[in-house]
Amino acid sequence: MDQSQCLVTLYALVVLLGLRIEQGAGQHYLHIRPAPSDNLPLVDLIEHPDPIFDPKEKDLNETLLRSLMGGHFDPNFMAVSVPEDRLGVDDLGELDLLLRQRPSGAMPSDIKGLEFYEGLQPGKKHRLSKKLRRKLQMWLWSQTFCPVLYTWTDLGSRFWPRYVKVGSCYSKRSCSVPEGMVCKPAKSGHLTILRWRCQRRGGQRCTWIPIQYPIISECKCSC
Repeated sequence: MDQSQCLVTLYALVVLLGLRIEQGAGQHYLHIRPAPSDNLPLVDLIEHPDPIFDPKEKDLNETLLRSLMGGHFDPNFMAVSVPEDRLGVDDLGELDLLLRQRPSGAMPSDIKGLEFYEGLQPGKKHRLSKKLRRKLQMWLWSQTFCPVLYTWTDLGSRFWPRYVKVGSCYSKRSCSVPEGMVCKPAKSGHLTILRWRCQRRGGQRCTWIPIQYPIISECKCSC
């Protein structure tokens, strides 16, 4: 084989390899499916920016999509249009009100077991009244309380319902006494919604598929 034939063969191999790499890069986006994970915090899903992969108006028939959702549609956490009570995490008034609310559920055992003997005179049996002890426990619980902050998020046209309520942990203030610890994600759950998925094999084909979209369900005070 002469030099010119070698160059032509090498060029053809480079072009073929480039096409396969480009196709593989596109498939990286097309085959990603969000799913519940034990890895916290949750990572945002990266979508392919090309609008060719967006659903068309004929693909957004609400009656059909609701039938595909079945019993998984939860109006408390899902919305087809922009929710009226949509709040951003920068709404400090709403956050302050939430963080000052009385903690709900069972009091943590490590707080419930505190007797508050430290600081009392040694050698004498001092015991706080039940009422005062309860007040101190409630105060400490309110300072270390880590509620899940739920806000509406727009997932874009490739998800249905488009708007879902996701959880986050407020970490702009310390949740420990003394200060130093902050609220961090501790558990996650999932919402079953629909995702518009496209495949290129044998020509582009797109359809709605059910997926499990992860959301934070519990926050805890930790280092």
